[in-house]
Amino acid sequence: MRVAIVHEWLVTRAGSERVVEQLLQVWPQADLFALIDFYSEADRAHIGGRHARTTFLQNFPGARTRYRSLLPLMPLAVEQLDLSSYDLVISSSHAVAKGVLTGPDQVHVSYVHSPIRYAWDLQHQYLRESGLLGGPKAWLARWLLHRIRIWDYRTAAGVDQFVANSEFIARRIRKVYGRDSVVVHPPVEIDAFPLQEQKQDYYLCASRMVPYKQMPLIVEAFAGMPGRRLVVIGEGPELQRVRALAAPNIEVLGYQPHAELRRHMQAAKAFVFAAEEDFGIMPVEVQACGTPVIAYGRGGARDTVLPPESSSHPTGMFFEAQTVDAIRAAVDRFEALAPRFSPQACREHALQFDEAVFRRRIAEVVDEACRRHPRFSRQTATAQE
Repeated sequence: MRVAIVHEWLVTRAGSERVVEQLLQVWPQADLFALIDFYSEADRAHIGGRHARTTFLQNFPGARTRYRSLLPLMPLAVEQLDLSSYDLVISSSHAVAKGVLTGPDQVHVSYVHSPIRYAWDLQHQYLRESGLLGGPKAWLARWLLHRIRIWDYRTAAGVDQFVANSEFIARRIRKVYGRDSVVVHPPVEIDAFPLQEQKQDYYLCASRMVPYKQMPLIVEAFAGMPGRRLVVIGEGPELQRVRALAAPNIEVLGYQPHAELRRHMQAAKAFVFAAEEDFGIMPVEVQACGTPVIAYGRGGARDTVLPPESSSHPTGMFFEAQTVDAIRAAVDRFEALAPRFSPQACREHALQFDEAVFRRRIAEVVDEACRRHPRFSRQTATAQE
């Protein structure tokens, strides 16, 4: 079969790009497509030095740094990719990649990191954070997002099989598109995070410091627990606010190289995670190090953390509200139940999200989608005759 893999943009190597890397390992003969491709040579090495076939957005002024502002043009751009000669199309989609045009004799499997967040249930949050609450620009943004929602819903009909990266996203796919999906968790490079059984007496939170990550909330919670030490790693627009909230028991390190971040992940007694993520790779990486997780109990964390209520070998626990009091109560409960959390149990659980597991599962799902498709089922029947 001729195989095409479609992604939105290749700019920085993040979680969705790691999915593309693994897809290319499963289907090394595939051709790669993207709206834009500005990968560095170091990042490109992870996709075998490939260059994606791109769209007219590649040559737009400022596309390298302000590509998100081109969202109104992205539906048009992705429809210009000519995939008519391919038997199998696999889209890796968190915005518009699932909207590629395919025909009745092609199989389209869409791995969805999320339906377009800022066009659906997170629209109002996006408009608030962008300062688009009133005036002509705000109404233009609302109209454009309305049009994108119509397009996004309509193009869901062109997908033969949806694959969600978590149960949370599977529910979002059902809500937005009215379609069922198969859950295949994204790949995590477990071997890059070795187990360490000896822990030190501090908690860790680490993330990009953007509003939805709720880093100031964690710092404020620990500022009221002077007997418990917190180490904070990350950078971003919320860093100054985090520094202002920090108390003597809180060490704000800012940006740290990967090796230093990993050292803290291995040594911490627990990792505190307050974001509502679609999946959330860092909690899995932390568990691979043998470190339990105290997480906000919504979103992808429900897929990746085993609480004491549901497992005899727990790997963490949840707090049910993004509040200071909820975080403090969860930390108190973690301290009380500390003997139940085993570094080995955390590591064993994390192995379920390894890259090899992802490759096997996604291959099975795609093979099953092809077997069910009328074109390939007819070919199988003819071959058997």
